[in-house]
Amino acid sequence: MLTVKQISATKPVSLIPFSFIFQDRHPLFFSLPLKYPYYHTLFSCHFSNFSVFCFHSLTKTMVFLPKLSLLVLNFCFVWAFMTITLVFSQPALNMVEQESVYNVLESINSEIPWRSLFPDDLCSSSPHGVVCDYFVQENSNTTFTAHVTEISLGYVSDYAPNPPCTPNSTLNASLFAPFSYLRKIFVYGCFVENEVSLLDFGSLPSSVEELVFMENPGLVGVLSEKVGNLTSLRRLVLSGSAVSGKIPDGVGGLINLEQLTLSRNKFGGEIPVGLNSLKKLRVLDFSQNELEGNIPESIGNLTQVLKLDFSYNKLSGKIPQSLKGLKSLEFLDLSYNHFANIGIPLFLAEMPSLREVYLSGNLLGGKIPEIWENLGGIVGIGLSKTGLIGNIPSSMGVYLKKICYLGLDNNKLEGTLPEEFGALEHVNELHLQNNNLSGKLPFSAQFVSKVGEKLKLEGNPQLCADEDLRISNVSGSLGQLKLCNKAYVPKYVPFSRASSLLPASYYLIFLVILCFLC
Repeated sequence: MLTVKQISATKPVSLIPFSFIFQDRHPLFFSLPLKYPYYHTLFSCHFSNFSVFCFHSLTKTMVFLPKLSLLVLNFCFVWAFMTITLVFSQPALNMVEQESVYNVLESINSEIPWRSLFPDDLCSSSPHGVVCDYFVQENSNTTFTAHVTEISLGYVSDYAPNPPCTPNSTLNASLFAPFSYLRKIFVYGCFVENEVSLLDFGSLPSSVEELVFMENPGLVGVLSEKVGNLTSLRRLVLSGSAVSGKIPDGVGGLINLEQLTLSRNKFGGEIPVGLNSLKKLRVLDFSQNELEGNIPESIGNLTQVLKLDFSYNKLSGKIPQSLKGLKSLEFLDLSYNHFANIGIPLFLAEMPSLREVYLSGNLLGGKIPEIWENLGGIVGIGLSKTGLIGNIPSSMGVYLKKICYLGLDNNKLEGTLPEEFGALEHVNELHLQNNNLSGKLPFSAQFVSKVGEKLKLEGNPQLCADEDLRISNVSGSLGQLKLCNKAYVPKYVPFSRASSLLPASYYLIFLVILCFLC
């Protein structure tokens, strides 16, 4: 398959270089003695503004050519030579940025001889993860310059074979200073065994739009207030690290931010009030930290947010009514905090865009309210371990037709299961264990067979199931339920020798009656 990638420019031009990227394999191949078989190299043949890039996968010692007919290949090369006289040559990366790329690569993996593997222009032949773009110089419509715009580090998969890291990997913000056009820094699994201090994000080039650091448990330190200097930032992802301290108020100055994910760290303190200035924010995820205090009322001003996840923290107080202002919100997870004695928020009924809501692990108390009529689009509800009492309302079965996951376990719910639950055809996980439910299950054998072991019912001693349901769920929790009572139907017992043996008194009475008749 032939795909075309247009090289970006800072303003419209009539002649912009194109790169034809051949991504499939061809049966014709040749062998090379390779010292680093796991690494993917980008070979290129440059003909003025036309570049034929041949990817090859060095998975042993083979390099595969694109799966294109020779006719198409010939056409590409002929076209390249025809256009060589029409446009200027593709510019090379300047020596300052070239040297800086080497420094970054050597910082995360000094065992690989990057300079000898990639001795030429790194915008023409570079490791996977280093991306260049071409820009029109100011006051010129024909002069182009090459600059590094993306650097991705850390092997993710064969589909994203970025430069691999080592236990001795390090990284300093000063290494990125020469990249004045840098837009994205991606670091995955580079700091695992040894502790490495978090970069001073505020010292990075102001052009950076995406900062993504994932699965780096050895990354320690605090997030600097200077992060607010990166006013072009659209994505800030710092997940799976050991970064601690407070979330800086400077985050509130990132007015172009669309995603703020600081999950699975050790952040403490309170949620910054200044987040309400992030009007473009779509994802806000502070899950699995040590945050305390209340959720600021100002969070309700983030009207563009689609996902809000504050789960697994130490937040307390009330769940603010202002959240009902999040009219676009689809995913809400406040589970496993310290919200208590407030009941399930009634304002959820005013958030019709909700698709998933999880409040498990908070002792909210009270009964399940009748709020489901306007929430028919919900596919996931988690209300486990919330101290709920009373009956399960039948309206949940009436209106939640799209529900796939429902967790009501480990509460104090009682009464029978609504008959309407038996018609929830999309359910694939239903947790009702450890309550005080009673009566007969309303489910069909087909429903029980479909949900299987994810139908959790144990811990309800007064709940019963018919024999056919227990057979269809042999390995599930139905086997632990008692059988429902059935009306007594006398059974015919065939005559046998054992049953013909009667007490001696019966024979005596029989003889007396016989004598009297005679």
